[in-house]
Amino acid sequence: MNDSIALCLSGGGYRAMLFHLGAIWRLNELGWLGKLDRISSVSGGSITAGVLGLHWAKLGVTANAPAPGFATVVDDVRRMASMTIDVGSVLKGVFGPGTVSARVCNAYDRTLFHGATLQNLPDHPRFVIDSTNVQSGALFRFSKPYARDWRVGEILNPRIPLAVAVTASSAFPPVLSPIELNPQLYGCRFNPAPPYPDKILLTDGGVYDNLGIETAWKECGTILVSDAGGRVAPEPAPHRDWTRHGYRVIAIIDDQVRSLRTRALIDSFQRGERAGAYFGIRTDVRNYELSDALPCPFGQTTALANIPTRLKALAPEQQEKLINWGYAACDAAMRAHVDRMLPAPQRFPHARGV
Repeated sequence: MNDSIALCLSGGGYRAMLFHLGAIWRLNELGWLGKLDRISSVSGGSITAGVLGLHWAKLGVTANAPAPGFATVVDDVRRMASMTIDVGSVLKGVFGPGTVSARVCNAYDRTLFHGATLQNLPDHPRFVIDSTNVQSGALFRFSKPYARDWRVGEILNPRIPLAVAVTASSAFPPVLSPIELNPQLYGCRFNPAPPYPDKILLTDGGVYDNLGIETAWKECGTILVSDAGGRVAPEPAPHRDWTRHGYRVIAIIDDQVRSLRTRALIDSFQRGERAGAYFGIRTDVRNYELSDALPCPFGQTTALANIPTRLKALAPEQQEKLINWGYAACDAAMRAHVDRMLPAPQRFPHARGV
């Protein structure tokens, strides 16, 4: 571990994609984008991270100053948020030629990445797009220097399309999962450790680590975590048939694992083992105890947090409110826990508030 700084972006579909966009918007205004050494993402967070990484060289990012070209990132993410790609991809994948994951990948590439590969990401900061290897049960990471699973092996300097990496990271099970990665299709040399095959079967990065902190934990002394993940709602009369009861139990297990990771992260901050901040979509902004935090009524932010985890088009009003909430939550956490000398914001990015 060293004094480097990581930003970790959770899963959560378009809800997370937009919440994280707001958080990054505020980090940019505060001059913190240029301080980042690593950006680690899973699932919906990887859509935003992929767009940010692709445009990084053109943004004009410097330490301690806002990047003037950030509006390009905002425009691309909002364009994606105006398209529904999950339902149509599932139906066409089931009843037509091709696979569900291929159709999602095509939508990402057509709308956002335009044939770019992992080699189009910057050398610094290191962007790490995380997926889960169904075969090994380990995290599979995509980055510019390599794509790897510590149990299976690595691909050096991978020319894997950025859209493929983001699709693998956001392949929500069961409908968008799994995605089969064949490195040879992209001219990559890959010699997997026995008994693993040449083709890699991947699912959503949030299955392994929904906060995206795994690839940053051992490397970085300061960790900023933007969390727009979902939660299991109480169900007073749960179903008892095997299928729906089993799904409910798995969802509870997943929810508890996420909660434990969050608690461990916050405990590490409190014990002084790590510096940084956690800003979650379900946080009550009053908990930061700032007299000048942007107004974010808890009932209204809770409603935003309960938007389903989908790749489904959101109305412009919902998009702007999610961006505003991510912006405000990041601002409050940064000023309360990272640097109390940071200036307070004058207004939300969008006039609608939250």
